[in-house]
Amino acid sequence: MLLTSQAPILASVRDDRARAVMVESKSLIFRAIHPLPGLSSRRVSDCDGFAPCTDTSTMTMTTTQDQAPAAEQTFESFGLDPRILRALTEQGYTKPTPIQAQAIPVVLLGKDVMGAAQTGTGKTAGFALPIIQRLLPLANASASPARHPVRALMLTPTRELADQVYDNVARYAKHTDLRNTVVFGGVDMNPQTDALRRGVEILVATPGRLLDHVQQKSVNLSQVQMLVLDEADRMLDMGFLPDLQRIINLLPAQRQTLLFSATFSPEIKKLASSYLKQPVTIEVARSNSTNENVRQVVYQVQDGHKQAAVVHLLKQRANEQQSRQCIVFVNSKIGCSRLARHLEREGINAAAIHGDKTQTERMQTLDGFKNGTIDALVATDVAARGLDIPAMPCVINFDLPFSAEDYVHRIGRTGRAGASGDALSIFVPGNDDRLLADIEKLIKRSIPRGSLDGFDPTGERARQEDSDRRRARTEVRRVRDNGEGEEQQRRRRTEPNGRQAFRPSDDPFFSRPYEPSGSYTPAPKTEEQLAAALTRGRQAPKRPVAALLGGVPRKS
Repeated sequence: MLLTSQAPILASVRDDRARAVMVESKSLIFRAIHPLPGLSSRRVSDCDGFAPCTDTSTMTMTTTQDQAPAAEQTFESFGLDPRILRALTEQGYTKPTPIQAQAIPVVLLGKDVMGAAQTGTGKTAGFALPIIQRLLPLANASASPARHPVRALMLTPTRELADQVYDNVARYAKHTDLRNTVVFGGVDMNPQTDALRRGVEILVATPGRLLDHVQQKSVNLSQVQMLVLDEADRMLDMGFLPDLQRIINLLPAQRQTLLFSATFSPEIKKLASSYLKQPVTIEVARSNSTNENVRQVVYQVQDGHKQAAVVHLLKQRANEQQSRQCIVFVNSKIGCSRLARHLEREGINAAAIHGDKTQTERMQTLDGFKNGTIDALVATDVAARGLDIPAMPCVINFDLPFSAEDYVHRIGRTGRAGASGDALSIFVPGNDDRLLADIEKLIKRSIPRGSLDGFDPTGERARQEDSDRRRARTEVRRVRDNGEGEEQQRRRRTEPNGRQAFRPSDDPFFSRPYEPSGSYTPAPKTEEQLAAALTRGRQAPKRPVAALLGGVPRKS
């Protein structure tokens, strides 16, 4: 690989069996040599004229949408195996995305890579395809587990992302003899243990469950040649860093390390440099940028009206004949469950997904959302990383995230693969000022403010309208039952509150003044009545009850 930051230097390649692809960016020219498909198993360094770069500490490739490579590229131009190309054709892949076009040649050369690209641009294929290509010479159909050691390890921060990466890898490698599996927590370990003991070349895992298998001695990582940290900024966070360090200590020192994410803070870049050796930094578009296909709007509401605002936005989209499916992000687990219950009471088919849910419940909820049986998926940031849900039309931030990078990942669930989408956020003045300022500083743009037309946060307007409708129905029912004439109906309408005015009775009895009656003297009682009253007041003598032992004592 030849690289210069000033003028292009064209190296002569005498081997006519190699192919050169020119990738031109703002101030540099990257020239990669790819073997023909027939020579895919041959190392590039063996080609005549190959001159490895001795100083790669400053190798950086940066392109934007306007600076994309001018030459039309295809997956065939990378020299991928026909079996991989067949799988890509079945998946409907026609041409590589910018991150794939830049990452695949570098990964094929065996270089360490730190890749940053917007969400939904195909980063998974950017590292999975070259890894499969490099492992094909070692693929075999042997039944011996010793012939199938773990050679590529892919780590993800969440269970859902691990399962998704595994699905992609399985589809790309389904026509090869490479074995692959996934291990993550929340499910039974026994099936995972059986798969690991049968042998796999590509292992996708979450750090916690992988360490469980290491402790159970069901997996050996001593032959890992390639390590991938997907969503690397979260993997290098303090929460995962101790487990990640334990895993890296189990890996060989001579390995290829790949880091991919949509966001890289300066602190994360500095920390990542300790895990990489002379890495090639690949950045597609501006760092920490958002997708231009996503319409971002912030709605200002008062504290306590956020749930009503979410209901209003979802019903407004339904009234405008837009898709009702939406992901609603909440910061806390209890807030996630509370909002899902509120949406259910409002007639919106919603379900919650967060860390306290079992893995079976989380997978069933995601399947229901992908199948369309669930309209609103209320989730914590467990669903903000890497989940690829086709044609996701809308994302709502019920709570602004505490980390500005999480905002980029949240809204990246919509507008994927070139589609358009809406990212709606709810903002409470006085509470979220700092969070919103951090987000706008990170993405280097001001988010437009929107207004909620017809928003009734307290529900008073809806209750009044419902009361008027009930009163009208009652009036119609009364007229139908009583058979009132036009004069009675007119009098009822002219009187206040729809009530009849008081009319005095025409009966003279009710007009006479009050006349007290004579004094009441009770009649005297006879002797028989007095005796009967005394008899009723007496109680009958108690009957003797036999003692428990010895019977009733005898009288002397």
